[in-house]
Amino acid sequence: MKVLVVDDEYLELEQLTYLVKRKYPYWEVYAAEDAAQAKKLAAVHPFKLAFIDIHLPGQSGLDLVHTLKQLHPMMTFIIITAYQDFEYAKRAIQLEVLDYLVKPLIESELDSALQKFIQKHPEALVKSSIIQEAIEYIHANYGQKISLYDIAEAIHVNPAYLSKRFTEETGMHFKDYVIHYRIEKAKELLIKRQDWSVARIAEETGFASQHHFSNSFRKYVGMTPTQYKEKYV
Repeated sequence: MKVLVVDDEYLELEQLTYLVKRKYPYWEVYAAEDAAQAKKLAAVHPFKLAFIDIHLPGQSGLDLVHTLKQLHPMMTFIIITAYQDFEYAKRAIQLEVLDYLVKPLIESELDSALQKFIQKHPEALVKSSIIQEAIEYIHANYGQKISLYDIAEAIHVNPAYLSKRFTEETGMHFKDYVIHYRIEKAKELLIKRQDWSVARIAEETGFASQHHFSNSFRKYVGMTPTQYKEKYV
């Protein structure tokens, strides 16, 4: 998994990069000192998580979040700032920022933010190539009917073994992860494809019916697809 860290203060940048690498040594962590560097890196790397300082030269951190969300709608953001500013916090919430950390960084607060990320993206914990292949299959075929047996056959492993390893590495059962990923893609489409109906989005993301989609969406997100669209578009 690829992570982006953006901060114009060199020591802060080095510290955060070090802490993330120490906690998750199998993550690839990239550092940028300003918005321009960050955008160049994001153009070639599919980052899943970004730590962004609010105060950056050339472009504010929150404006950078907005820009990067257009490039990678499923990227997750954690904002870092030296100030506890309500207006910044309010806009961060509107941008669906995962968390808001205040400098100087407290390691326990960083741990808490990372745990929030992992709860939303359990695939971040995957280490083995077998489970990575399974997840890539889901990501490539989520719009179709897929089963554990389909994936096991595609990657040449025993279904029972795949099921056990999948749960061990992601902390989620296979079916739960498939629904989770479909919901995340649906959230992306609700924002990007405003001309599509809820029924169309349900079909495109692999749900058997609009009713099943709406019920699953409400369960995972806490609101209906229409309410989500009205809130974030």
